[in-house]
Amino acid sequence: MRILTNPLGQTLSDKLSSIGQIEADGFAGAWLPSMGHDAMTVLALAGPRTERIELGTFVIPTYTRHPVPMAQQALATQIASGGRFTLGLGLSHQVVIEDSWGLDFSRPVGHMREYLTVLQPLLRGEQVDFEGEHFRVHSQLEFADAQPISVIVAALGAQMLRVAGRLSDGTALWLAGPKWIEEVVIPEMGAAAAEAGRPEPRVIAGVPVSVTANADRARTRIGRAFAMYNTLPSYQRVIQGSGGQGPEDLAIIGSEEEVERELIRWRDVGVTDFYAACDGATAEERTHTREFMAALAPEL
Repeated sequence: MRILTNPLGQTLSDKLSSIGQIEADGFAGAWLPSMGHDAMTVLALAGPRTERIELGTFVIPTYTRHPVPMAQQALATQIASGGRFTLGLGLSHQVVIEDSWGLDFSRPVGHMREYLTVLQPLLRGEQVDFEGEHFRVHSQLEFADAQPISVIVAALGAQMLRVAGRLSDGTALWLAGPKWIEEVVIPEMGAAAAEAGRPEPRVIAGVPVSVTANADRARTRIGRAFAMYNTLPSYQRVIQGSGGQGPEDLAIIGSEEEVERELIRWRDVGVTDFYAACDGATAEERTHTREFMAALAPEL
């Protein structure tokens, strides 16, 4: 199981420095959320500053970017990173897409199915002639210096997991525990991939991680910090399906031995990549968690 983590910092300069440090620390990849600075722009700038690590988005909402400009920017980011870029996509949520951005979110699964149907051949440089309910595209992109791009889709429910299995290289999960992954994610996505003749999909799973001697304090803090996920029905379904009641129940919290034992459990149910959102009550605790995860990475 590969260990990925997120760059830290508020400024663009801070994030670029953090990505360089992620590589120096031995992590397998730096995956950047879509909040704040445009994630693909940051990763394109980080490409020439790094040599080894995978650079990925965790994840970019599809609704505000037509698949043609999405493919253009993704291909440019792939070129800038020397072929180490992975495009992570997601739907976001109704409260964001409709209430905040004023867009239609009535048929999200169909939207993503058509989006990937258009996007994937564009990324391969193929001509697209597609007429659907959501997209009508007649276009082709030709980049002489581009390499193939892996696409990962955030998927929480069975329908989206089947779309991810058929039309992408895997899924990116947040706050989905081993029980949900073993009982829902892998069977649904794996079967769809097999039916489509695709390789076994990646399963990228992320939760907050805190190496601490005060587990109760960490659990309370994480519960408060991530309380918004209790208001999103899709996350509530996954959290409860994972055996928890809130985000704090899915977080990995405890001593070094307890954290390592829990990570092995995630690996053993089929998680291929673990996205570690390192947490802590103090800067020292956060640094220790991050250093421990980096040291553990080669062993998992």
